[in-house]
Amino acid sequence: MSENALQTLGEFIIDKQDDFQYSTGEFSRLLSAIRLASKVVNRDVNKAGIADIVGHAGMTNIQGEQQQKLDVLANDIFITALSQREVVCGIASEESDDFIDIKCGPNGHLSKYVVLIDPLDGSSNIDVNVSVGTIFSIYRRVTEPGTPVQLEDFLQKGVDQVAAGYVVYGSSTMIVYTTGNGVNGFTLDPSLGTYYLSHPNMRFPEKGKIYSINEGNYSKFPQGVKNYLKYCQMMEGDRPYTSRYIGSLVSDFHRNMIKGGIYIYPSYANAPTGKLRLLYECNPMAFLAEQAGGKASDGFNRIMELEPTELHQRTPFFCGNTEMVEKAEEFMRIDVVKD
Repeated sequence: MSENALQTLGEFIIDKQDDFQYSTGEFSRLLSAIRLASKVVNRDVNKAGIADIVGHAGMTNIQGEQQQKLDVLANDIFITALSQREVVCGIASEESDDFIDIKCGPNGHLSKYVVLIDPLDGSSNIDVNVSVGTIFSIYRRVTEPGTPVQLEDFLQKGVDQVAAGYVVYGSSTMIVYTTGNGVNGFTLDPSLGTYYLSHPNMRFPEKGKIYSINEGNYSKFPQGVKNYLKYCQMMEGDRPYTSRYIGSLVSDFHRNMIKGGIYIYPSYANAPTGKLRLLYECNPMAFLAEQAGGKASDGFNRIMELEPTELHQRTPFFCGNTEMVEKAEEFMRIDVVKD
């Protein structure tokens, strides 16, 4: 274990408090709640094959998607961990129809933070033992402290995030997060139940050679996306690029940040506004990407500048190496001009 890895997540949070303009004990406790919940979810994910927690839960979420049993379980775990520590005044989850107003303890609604979360991204992969993840986004509330949270506390642009991150449950379990001062990754030592700094100052490589997209939907893609994929596959220079697609945003993003690549989930015939959620998935990943030297776009506009109008708003998503995202945007603009 390297010298950097000997530093625990808790120690790192304390050491970096001065780098975070909103540094408070409350914020540290909030991150600790996410850390605790991730360990519980990790435990359940790792015993999914021998416990009755795989398969459909028999319900659909607000997006009309089949909920997996672990979707529901992870949602409950994170909501419980966050709501019982008096660290947030509101939670919005991809699995819940509406936001949750949290009033706990003698301080009532005095907490300054709201959390938006995708409790188990890529949960359909659980049954086949493929990596899944959790995505979280943290904002300071904009309404008056001491009052119940309102929808406007959650409908904030990505540029207003104070922290964001994800947990990837794979061959090892990692928390990767940013508070606007770079991206750092922490790997869970299961024998001790402790996260250690294993990936300090994570950055996208300058050049990427991986593209991640569900090519099964190729015929439904916008022409600009089709043309970019042809470019990726062309034998020229350092191309063709390699196609890698897991079907879990966390896993695909994590690989591409380490190895260099672009993730694309465009609009298409069956999803004219895209499929990924702006608030739960795209904004936090965009924050991480930009802090790691990458870029995130809807094909034309910076993701973190988009104005949210709905809690479960969707958007096309192009995210990864800056050079690759800009090239994809170029093909998108050319297609629009032709039309």
